[in-house]
Amino acid sequence: MYKSLMCAAAGTALLFAALSAEGAAPAVSPVAAPAKLSAVATSVLAPATAQPERIILNLTNDTQHEMAVTWRSGIGAPQGRVQFAIAEAGPNFVRHAAEITAKSELLTLDVEEKAGFQATYNSAVLTGLEPSTRYVYRVGDGALWSEWFQFSTAGKPGERFSFIYLGDAQNDILSHWSRVLREAQREDGKAAFMLHAGDLINRHNADHEWAEWFSAGGFIHAQTPSIMTPGNHEYGRPIDETGARLSPQWRAQYTLPENGPAGREKLKETAFYVDYQGVRIISVNALLLHGDPEERAAQVKWLDDILANNPNRWTVISLHFPLYSSEPDRDNPDVREALKPLIDKYKVDLLLQGHDHGYARGAAPTPIGESRPDDNATIYIVSVAGPKMYAVSDLAWADRKASQTQLFQVLTVEGDRLEYKAYTANGVLYDAFALQKDAAGKKTRIELKPRTPELWLPGKKINKDGDLAQ
Repeated sequence: MYKSLMCAAAGTALLFAALSAEGAAPAVSPVAAPAKLSAVATSVLAPATAQPERIILNLTNDTQHEMAVTWRSGIGAPQGRVQFAIAEAGPNFVRHAAEITAKSELLTLDVEEKAGFQATYNSAVLTGLEPSTRYVYRVGDGALWSEWFQFSTAGKPGERFSFIYLGDAQNDILSHWSRVLREAQREDGKAAFMLHAGDLINRHNADHEWAEWFSAGGFIHAQTPSIMTPGNHEYGRPIDETGARLSPQWRAQYTLPENGPAGREKLKETAFYVDYQGVRIISVNALLLHGDPEERAAQVKWLDDILANNPNRWTVISLHFPLYSSEPDRDNPDVREALKPLIDKYKVDLLLQGHDHGYARGAAPTPIGESRPDDNATIYIVSVAGPKMYAVSDLAWADRKASQTQLFQVLTVEGDRLEYKAYTANGVLYDAFALQKDAAGKKTRIELKPRTPELWLPGKKINKDGDLAQ
């Protein structure tokens, strides 16, 4: 599909060129399509270093007063420490820095490259922070320290903020996904956090792929908090009721909220919610919703409860498997049947999804998503940030769609208004809309998408491995 797209008729090529950042496409000779995304990459396993590495911030369930930080260090590293202070205009904040001890564990992980790989994983939650405040922090062990990073705590409900939403990274993470992440940071360097909709890597326990993911983000991960929902590629195969194995690195390298279904060990730090300035963002573990009846029942009951008892003005659900697939040969009826009644009952505002390696945005209230709903309907979005591409159907429910296009999304919320913008990897606005709520909470949808042509061509992917395996 990628090659046929690159070799399309001249008129189609001009259609795609219409979205160039400069407004006009230079005359260039055709180039070869990117090499086939490798099924197996060869890489030497890098040992954990004495210097703090893979530093990342995660939101907790108290975003006004807390921030979680996690990092990795070498075998035999001393107990981890975090120093932090309110940021100042000059360097004198170091005189006032507090220090806390991290939870440090030497873990033995069976990663793809080596059984029994060892590294020290460190995590800490900074508590007692002031709302709407800029902080500076560093991590280390008392002798070796990272540089100082900065972050901000959440403010009051209704105050303006923005966040970045990214679909699958998955393949060629450092070489291709990195530019999308960095362009997103360039577009909205003040984003409060980033949301990743699953398939951050390709093979669940490949440590060199996780190394690429952390390298691609670099300091961004350490200064802009992240929340992430797992995809099928965060799990080892077989994917069924008994064989789903979460990446051994997932819970070691992230410190995510543990406010998911009570007593469900499989769902810890994969099903959770975060409240941020009037928005409830919910992570649903789509893989276990699809493939594990017990975990499905637990998630549905939990979701019903947190939607029924939701004090926030806006509600966003993030999960990996789309309720309405953009890919021609896919459908996720188990996921849709489990979630759609609750989405409709509680009038969820947005679903941010991945998995289908294409782009589609629209409202789809019917079982197969063929009708055009009213303004108050839920908006469903499927997006992809990495270079792996599938065909996208000519979707009746989509107000905007794209194939063979990497994107990132910026969402801005202030009081009763939510604005959404999708940008291509080269930083061009591709899609946009706004939602405005009245005093009763009823939405009006305002179309703001640019008048440029859709980056879409009909096509079909040959699916050899079934619906959810890819």
